[in-house]
Amino acid sequence: MTQFDPTTPAAPAAAPEEASGAAILVVDDEPDLCRALGKLLGRNGFAVVTAGNGEEALQILRRQEIHLVLSDLQMPRMGGLDLLKAAQIISPTTEFVIITGHGSIETAVDAMKSGAYDFIEKPFSTSTTLKVVRKALEKQNLLTENRRLRRKLDELQGTADIIGRSEPMRRAVAVAQQAAPSSATILITGESGTGKEVFASAIHRWSDRARRNMVTVSCAALPETLLEAELFGYEKGAFTGAVARRKGRFELADRGTLFLDEVGEMSPATQVKLLRVLQEGTLERLGGGETVNVDVRIIAATNTDLPALVAAGRFREDLYYRLNVINLELPPLRRRGDDVTLLADFFLARYNAKNGKHLTGFTPTALEALGRYGWPGNVRELENAVERAVVLCRQPQVDLDALPPNVLAGRARLEQVVIPVGTTLRDAEMDLIQATLDSTGGDKEMAARILGIAARTIYRRLQ
Repeated sequence: MTQFDPTTPAAPAAAPEEASGAAILVVDDEPDLCRALGKLLGRNGFAVVTAGNGEEALQILRRQEIHLVLSDLQMPRMGGLDLLKAAQIISPTTEFVIITGHGSIETAVDAMKSGAYDFIEKPFSTSTTLKVVRKALEKQNLLTENRRLRRKLDELQGTADIIGRSEPMRRAVAVAQQAAPSSATILITGESGTGKEVFASAIHRWSDRARRNMVTVSCAALPETLLEAELFGYEKGAFTGAVARRKGRFELADRGTLFLDEVGEMSPATQVKLLRVLQEGTLERLGGGETVNVDVRIIAATNTDLPALVAAGRFREDLYYRLNVINLELPPLRRRGDDVTLLADFFLARYNAKNGKHLTGFTPTALEALGRYGWPGNVRELENAVERAVVLCRQPQVDLDALPPNVLAGRARLEQVVIPVGTTLRDAEMDLIQATLDSTGGDKEMAARILGIAARTIYRRLQ
């Protein structure tokens, strides 16, 4: 039996030209309610899909675009609140409205705090239902348009300082852009100097939190006691020198983004407190008993092997999985091919302007040296090398004499390839192939003979 209020007159069906065509997913374990909502929404110009449980709803969200989900709160196996959290990861642009009974209002309010747009209480009227649906879709349309405009602006202005068109960088940017609108925590991994903070800033700028603060904390730069005070804040008198209450970085980043750099250096005690904030969205300042609610999107970064730290008991496994909802691995510069030239030109323009110089580019021999070098310090090392060259160069173009000695000795460095423990076989193979190609000046036939493989294998791996 459906639970519409029969005393409320039905809304007139929308004229064809007024139909929005928005796709709405109705999720309820009561088939009668699904059919009744489907008829009501269909008569008003919406494209309706129904699901009898949360698992079926997630399958639909994975395979087609849904603008709005209307979901019952109480369902077997997967309730509406769990479905909401999963939907925010799978389809972050989809709006969500909860259907609830009279005794579950408090839980419905909790769902709104978790990101649901609104809730409808049973038994509900057709006019109330349509009003909530239309307002939820208005918000969804507005957010979608804002994202479209932001992407257009990014295309015109470039993706901040993310420079590169190699396939590994394109994959990394694609993951970052897809994950940015969601509320999921992101763990950025990669060697030192690969641009983890640059990517964190771009993700914040592409997200719905872009109008709020992005706050950065380096977990390795502060001792344990100071790091806790910086993250969670403190009350007056909490320790010597605490002469007044101070908000922590979590509170300063409320409704925005908190970037935890070098998170692998965090002490076990601080890890416990961070886990609580991630699980409950609450914290207590040092020296205080007041519970503070915070809504913060976490982006963490590390150049250490966190799974190895977990295995060694130095990093909490439950915290690792909380942080690693979405993993974004940044490629080292040695695997980015022609991106070295693009980055070198970018930094040349930057430091030309900074130093009042007008260098026109790099000589062919200088570009060859930059391309042959292995760049163990990645993008940061390349930036320092170009800045040095701009300062020291006396010719119209940067030549070999302006490059650092270690770059000039790069060919000798590449005679040995160091592969850290924990590197995947795929990455180790690519490092060895790239190093051999560097040593042969890009001669794939010679590299294949040195490696004892067919040349077509190298072509296939590079593709």
